[in-house]
Amino acid sequence: MPSKTSTAKAKAKETIKSKAEPAIEFAHQAQRLGQFTADQEDAQTGSTQAVEARFITPQDPVIVTANGGRLPAVPVEEAVKLNKLKDVLDDRDPTESEPLEPRTREAKDGTIHGAHPNRASLESHRTQNPDAPLREAVPMSKTNPLFPPLPVYGPPGLLRNLQCFSFRVSSAILSFLFLYVIMLGSIFTSIPLLFQYLWRVITFRDPHMYRPFYEEEKRRKATRREAAKAWKKQKHQDEAIDTRTADHENSPGDNEEFVPTEGGPDPLVCDVGYYARRVGLDCETFSVQTEDGFIIELWHIYNPRDHKPASTPVRAPHSPNVFRDGDEAKDNADGFPFDKKKKYPVLMMHGLLQSSGAFCSNDDDSLAFFLAKSGYDVWLGNNRCGFTPRHNLLEYSDPRMWAWNIRQMGVIDLPALVSRVLHETGFPKLALIAHSQGTTETLVALAKEQRPELGEKLSVFCALAPAAYAGPLIGKMYFKFMRIISPGMFRIMFGIHAFIPFMMHMHAFLPGKFYGAMGYRIFSFLFNWSDERWEKDLRNRLFQFAPVYVSAESMRWWLGRECFATQKCILQTRREKEMEEREDEEERKKGAQQDQRMHDYYNTDTRRGEHTTERSQSVETSGSSSSDDSHNAQGANGTASSSHHHHHGDRGRFAWYDEHAPPMAFWVAGSDDLVDGRRLLRRFERGREPFVDVVHSKIIEGYEHLDVIWAMDMLDKVGKEVRDVIWRTAPEEVRAACRVPKGCEDLRPFEGRRTGRREIAEEAEKQPAANVGIDASAGELREEVASAGEVDRKVATA
Repeated sequence: MPSKTSTAKAKAKETIKSKAEPAIEFAHQAQRLGQFTADQEDAQTGSTQAVEARFITPQDPVIVTANGGRLPAVPVEEAVKLNKLKDVLDDRDPTESEPLEPRTREAKDGTIHGAHPNRASLESHRTQNPDAPLREAVPMSKTNPLFPPLPVYGPPGLLRNLQCFSFRVSSAILSFLFLYVIMLGSIFTSIPLLFQYLWRVITFRDPHMYRPFYEEEKRRKATRREAAKAWKKQKHQDEAIDTRTADHENSPGDNEEFVPTEGGPDPLVCDVGYYARRVGLDCETFSVQTEDGFIIELWHIYNPRDHKPASTPVRAPHSPNVFRDGDEAKDNADGFPFDKKKKYPVLMMHGLLQSSGAFCSNDDDSLAFFLAKSGYDVWLGNNRCGFTPRHNLLEYSDPRMWAWNIRQMGVIDLPALVSRVLHETGFPKLALIAHSQGTTETLVALAKEQRPELGEKLSVFCALAPAAYAGPLIGKMYFKFMRIISPGMFRIMFGIHAFIPFMMHMHAFLPGKFYGAMGYRIFSFLFNWSDERWEKDLRNRLFQFAPVYVSAESMRWWLGRECFATQKCILQTRREKEMEEREDEEERKKGAQQDQRMHDYYNTDTRRGEHTTERSQSVETSGSSSSDDSHNAQGANGTASSSHHHHHGDRGRFAWYDEHAPPMAFWVAGSDDLVDGRRLLRRFERGREPFVDVVHSKIIEGYEHLDVIWAMDMLDKVGKEVRDVIWRTAPEEVRAACRVPKGCEDLRPFEGRRTGRREIAEEAEKQPAANVGIDASAGELREEVASAGEVDRKVATA
């Protein structure tokens, strides 16, 4: 009979034998998903092998390395394989590392949005060779047609390095030629404008007198010139006296709330802090680590007279984990306002090829500075790479650093920024303001198949020039060219790293005035913008904060043949979009027929007083319908048409968003050819998003895509309304603890904006679209726009 010792030894040998094969497989898998192979590591890098895949969303398993670093997401099947092998080796409960429950969204055309892996592929792979390249070893998941799989790159090797070098050489040449053609196009289209300018000069007319804000531009320019002279004079006086004397300490400036600490002629620099100091504010930079290892910048605008800047360790990158327990309870002593009265936090996100410096380019008329001086705690977020690409492990030359698109910006960058602001301020929620691409990443992130829980951290989402549907500009020849070339040819032309990095290199060498002028001409040619409503004297400054580094994959998502440029929408296929257009057309026809029947009924003498039953039924039917004219809408989520009443059961089923969605507000540029904001508003008007409270919506006729942040009358048409909406939607429990922003003293919170949201979720299948929050009706919009147009005409003729 065997002894207990021999039995134990036998079991130990059996255990070791049973784990030997998984250990070998795990080592191979860890190397394939790591930063470097084992023979490429040294004492400086430490071990960069993958040790675990951590699921950020059901579609995004990021890699945790042995040295504590993070690597971008890998295919779900590869992540599951790594975690299963680790479970076997560590005798770990498999439920601790299994993928998150898949999130999907069904569309009217039958499309399933959101990645849902093929379950069979989680158990077996197309190849059992552990050394096979990652793209060959992974069976493709079924995925959202709007977000096809990104290219997968493993650790550096001879073939991969040769591939990267080839793409960098080809793209350096071809993308420069593409940019050169665009530059030539912008120059040729500027020739008629040049002749027009010269003709007005020759005929002794001011070339700028036809601009709508001509007189105001002259006044501001003169004021700025006088301020520069006064600054120089004051600077000379300060040099002549000891600035530390008691007399200087008690200077009249000490009684001012905002005292400029920079001035004089504008040197045109790419520095938000400099322009903040010109208006009596300042800026501090926080470094934020995303969940996949990118280091992105977060700028904090503050008044140096009531806020102590945070120390360097506080501003350094923190843990990549977001929304950690206890963040809201932080007493931010290191950077707290001196009087201990908090300001409500606001996060602002920029547009495509821009940084958040775009919100800080118009002196006191900049949206960021206006909100800061109104009494908000303003934070400016920047997406990955920006002016200085940084990652905790990867280098610029590594293609894994550039394998991302708009979805990663939304589901990874945005939560990291929101989490850091909440951590630094101690608030449970913040207000989010986004422009253009910033609205895209937010709308994508909040979708119920992406990261909808982010909505619980937002008190309101203010969308400026929302980019959800493509405008007619997408049909331009140069955009069409990028759409018709294959993905492979796109990568040959524009590479697998940064998109036309030559533009950013020139930013460092060219004089600010020339760079700003050239930047305007190129972007004006590409996107059909004009500077008609901008302050011309500041135009060169506006383009100091663009462009920034973006990935070629990101631009391929916007302009390539597979995604936005083809589908014409960020969360909807073209087929579904056409189905909704047919529905809307049917509703218009039904509305017109019902109106005609009612007109005939009430204007036919022979029928007056007869058929009362039929009449009552007709009245009831007409009362439940709405025509396409938004005059009849009762708000952006107003009563839908009878067709929607008949199909109300589909509203929640096919909606983009669920009950996690925050209140939303929209400012749409009426003359925006780049995106179609009107169509997005129509989606809410038709009741297709029953879970979203639209608290404000406005169409500003005559405005172009950038006018919502740069127009001279932007504060009157956009800024003040944004200020009011933020305060009225702020959580009631924190309003009492905050400073009341200037201009918001008499504002009351929105009635019932949050009450009954769970009831809305439960009743979505029973009720027509809820009439929630405050909206500007179409009639009021048109009256407002008309009056604004009168003002513009008066200014132009003054």
